[in-house]
Parts: sequence; structure tokens; C-alpha cells
Amino acid sequence: MKAAHQNDTYIQLSVALPVKAEEASSVAWAPHPTFKGVHLKHLITGADTDGRLSLHLVKIEPGCALAKHQHHHELEIHEVLQGKGKCQSGEQCADYVPGTLAVIPLGSPHEVAASEQGLLLKAIFTPALL
Repeated sequence: MKAAHQNDTYIQLSVALPVKAEEASSVAWAPHPTFKGVHLKHLITGADTDGRLSLHLVKIEPGCALAKHQHHHELEIHEVLQGKGKCQSGEQCADYVPGTLAVIPLGSPHEVAASEQGLLLKAIFTPALL
């Protein structure tokens, strides 16, 4: 995962909306404001969708986590793109491996922890998180 941080060629995503078009690799990673070892790419924001949806790439470094938190107003959908980890949502614990899709219900406390491989997710929020 460390090498992937330096080179975004593994991200084969493009954003194509009536108002904008760009390659995911052209969007800079931003450190998460709260969780150490977590970085974000905000690919689609509420400004692009009239507040209805946002889409983000979430990179969690090896051994790091999005510690327990909740979104009071947004439904969250995860798609695991790379790496491995676990997601604890309420009483449920799911293994996160490439291809895993998960829905985090509105208001559900949840935590996502990366394994020693790190973890790369696509996260969709409705309504938009940002």
C-alpha cells in the first residue's frame, strides 16, 4: 500500500458528470482531519450533485483505522478496492477484501480497520457528506 500512495496508477477511475470530468489520479490525497493514517480523495461532492450524493476514495494505512464514529444524516456505502481489513458496524463485523460491498445504515456507529496490507475503499454517501 505504501508504494500505491506514491503512484496512483492503480486507480482506474474517471469522474464524468455534466459539470466536470477528471481522472481520479489528478485529485490530491488529503489527510483525514481526525484519524491518523487515513487519507481521502473527494471525487464527487454535494456541489456536483445538488447535495444528493458524494463519492470519496479512502486510503487507510497498515494498522490504522477510521475509529468508531457515525453519520447522523448520511447512508454510507463501501466498496473495497484493495487491501484487507475489518468493519464493525453495530453488532456485525465484516471482513473487508477486494470486491466487498457494505452498507452502513444511517446513524450506525462503525469502525473500519486496515490489516498490515492497508485498505483502499470507495465510499459513497447519500445525501452528500461534503
